[in-house]
Amino acid sequence: MTVLGIETSCDETSAAIVRDGRVSSNVISSQYVHRKYGGVVPELASRAHQRLITQVVQEALDTAGCQKRDLDAVAATFGPGLVGALLVGLNFGKALAYGLGVPFVGVNHMEGHLYSVLLHDPAPAFPFLSLIVSGGHTMLVHVEGPFRHQVLGQTRDDAAGEAFDKVARMLGLGYPGGPRIDALASQGNPLAIRFPRSFLDPQSLDFSFSGIKTAVLYHLRDHGVPSGDAALADLCAGFQQSVVDVLVQKTMRAVEWTCVHDVAIAGGVSANAGLRAALGAACAGKGLRLFTPRLEFCMDNGAMIAYVGWMKRSSGIQSPLDLTAVAGLELA
Repeated sequence: MTVLGIETSCDETSAAIVRDGRVSSNVISSQYVHRKYGGVVPELASRAHQRLITQVVQEALDTAGCQKRDLDAVAATFGPGLVGALLVGLNFGKALAYGLGVPFVGVNHMEGHLYSVLLHDPAPAFPFLSLIVSGGHTMLVHVEGPFRHQVLGQTRDDAAGEAFDKVARMLGLGYPGGPRIDALASQGNPLAIRFPRSFLDPQSLDFSFSGIKTAVLYHLRDHGVPSGDAALADLCAGFQQSVVDVLVQKTMRAVEWTCVHDVAIAGGVSANAGLRAALGAACAGKGLRLFTPRLEFCMDNGAMIAYVGWMKRSSGIQSPLDLTAVAGLELA
């Protein structure tokens, strides 16, 4: 079975081909126009998707050595995300599926991240625990089997990636700021500046990162933006450590509750070296296996959408052609 996957939920235009559960191509075109605005501008994102979608899909087909007539299904993200951006990929996918006379599959973007760790070997065994961390979402999910999962906790305010980007903006590091903070943090002392950790109720697996963002704001108000490289690195290390500590401790608590042996991380922030190292050490200390997606599968990508589309079609699932975009779609 050959499935085309299309992803346009935010500022990456991506398309991929998955054949029998294996990735044959994965083309990602990132939008750099948003950098001068310090964040994604929805209208600019949707216009960029319109310009790029045809050539990105064609490149995915060409790279995989595939013709449109070879497709057995077309999958596209229908939420969550920016509604204008979503509509570009969703309507393109539905039109292509209709024209080819093949099934169309709408995919939840969060399911794409959830199963992205299955795109390559080694992969976790069911059941496993997944920590999804991105610019818009932070959640812990108990994955019992294909499309059988339970959300154990999620963010109550800012997502982890959102906090990274907002702090980077305060420091004048540009957008996206997460990778820049991660690079600076690797050179700094995380104990030089101790920012607060928000764990909420002792029994809660929910997250809150608005407080740490505000703590950085107050620190900068009182002390100013660090002028030296070492001082800036120390601030980034202290901030990153505060976020990572909460993510790791909540994940380990969820492991105790679910009794899983395999843990996975996914989403854009799963590329963070500090998080990978800390969670890896915590899992090793408890005899757990940690699975991380390849860097190209951490960011928004068509391969994860095509893979979930392949999973759904393998189970006989398809979507109606009147499926619409849902900006606030939740992970059921």
